[in-house]
Amino acid sequence: MKITRRQFNKSLATGAGLAAMGPLSSAMAARNEMNILCWEGYNSDEVLGPFRSANSGAKVRAESGTSDPDMINKLRAGEVNVWDLINVNQPWARAQLYPENLIKPLNKDRFMGYFENMLPGFSDPYPLAFAGDGELIGMPQRYGPFSFVVNTDKISRATAEDQGWKLFLDPAMNGRYGVLTYDNWNIMHMCLTGDQNPFEPMDEAGLAKFRTTADAIFGGAKMLTDDLVAMNTALINGEIDAYFTGGTYTASPARFDGAKNIRGITPNSGPVDGKGGVVWIELTSAVNNPNPSSLAEDFLEFVQGPEICKAVAFAEGTYNPVAQMASSDVLNKFDKDELDAIQWDSLSDEMARSLDYQVVASYDQLNEVYNAAKRG
Repeated sequence: MKITRRQFNKSLATGAGLAAMGPLSSAMAARNEMNILCWEGYNSDEVLGPFRSANSGAKVRAESGTSDPDMINKLRAGEVNVWDLINVNQPWARAQLYPENLIKPLNKDRFMGYFENMLPGFSDPYPLAFAGDGELIGMPQRYGPFSFVVNTDKISRATAEDQGWKLFLDPAMNGRYGVLTYDNWNIMHMCLTGDQNPFEPMDEAGLAKFRTTADAIFGGAKMLTDDLVAMNTALINGEIDAYFTGGTYTASPARFDGAKNIRGITPNSGPVDGKGGVVWIELTSAVNNPNPSSLAEDFLEFVQGPEICKAVAFAEGTYNPVAQMASSDVLNKFDKDELDAIQWDSLSDEMARSLDYQVVASYDQLNEVYNAAKRG
C-alpha cells in the first residue's frame, strides 16, 4: 500500500514538479503540450503513457496536489499561465473556479454524449458539472462515499450503519478508535456527529456545540494520524475497532490485500435531509489559460475510454469507482476482487445516503475551534 492523496504532494510522470520549473514560457506553450494539476492517479504512467503515445511528440506533464484549496490558490496566484486542466472535488468548479474566471466552458457538442454512459446520479447529467448559466464546466469521473471505517469482525456493518456517527460518542468506544486527521473532512464529520449542518453558517452557539463534539471525538481516540496505511494496519491488528473519517478510498487498499473485514461505512441516516454520509466526486475542468492547449479537451475525451477509466480507478495504491462504470465496456475491466475492494455491492445504496461534499460555510471559525480541540 502507498501513502497517497491527502498526505503528501507528489509530482509524478515528469521526475520533478512543475512548481520547481517556474511558469512556462509562451514559446514552450505553443502548444503541443499539456499540463495537468490533479489529484494522484491522472498523473500516473498508466494514464499519461498511453496519451503520450497517442499524441507523438507532445509534452505532457502532471503535478498532484494535497488539497483542493491549495490547487485553486495556484491558479489564483497566476498559474493559469501554466496549467491546462485542473482536477478537484465537486463544489469548487461552480462555487469558485468558474465565477473567478479561472476555468472556461467545455465544448458541449463534444462531451454531453459521455454522460449517457455514466451511472445514475451522473447521467442526469450531474448538476455540479454545470455553472449557473448552463455552461459545462467539468467532467466527473472518480468518486466515493467518505464517512468512517470499521473492522466488521468487531463492529458489524449493520450496527455501524444504524448507529452512524453516534458510534464515536458511545462511551463503550472510548480508546477503541482512531482519527484519520484529514482536517477538512473531520470538521464536516464532527458537524454531522453533533447533528449540525456543516454547509450552513454557524453562530456562537453552533460553534460551542461543535467544540463539545470535537472534544469528545479527540478525547476518546486512541490514535491520531494522517497516514491511511498506519490506520488500516491498526484496524487489522486489533489495536482499534474503527476510525473516524474514511471510506471506500481509504479502506480499499486493505480490502484489495484480502482484509475483507475492513469496510467503509455510510450511516443509514443523518441530520441533513436525512442523510449522514458525504461523497466526494472529482471534476476535471479546462483552465482559462491565455495560451490554451488543444490537447486539454483531447485528454478529457481520452480518459472516457474503458482502459483509461480502469487505470484512473486503480491508481496509486488506493482504489475508487468511476462514473463511467454504467458502461459494460468499463465495468468488465474490473474483476471480482477489484469490485469487492471498492464495495461495489453497496455502492449505489451508500450514494443514496450521502450528501454532496460542499464548501464548509464557517470553515475558518470551525477550523480554529477544531484545532484547539485537537491540541487539547
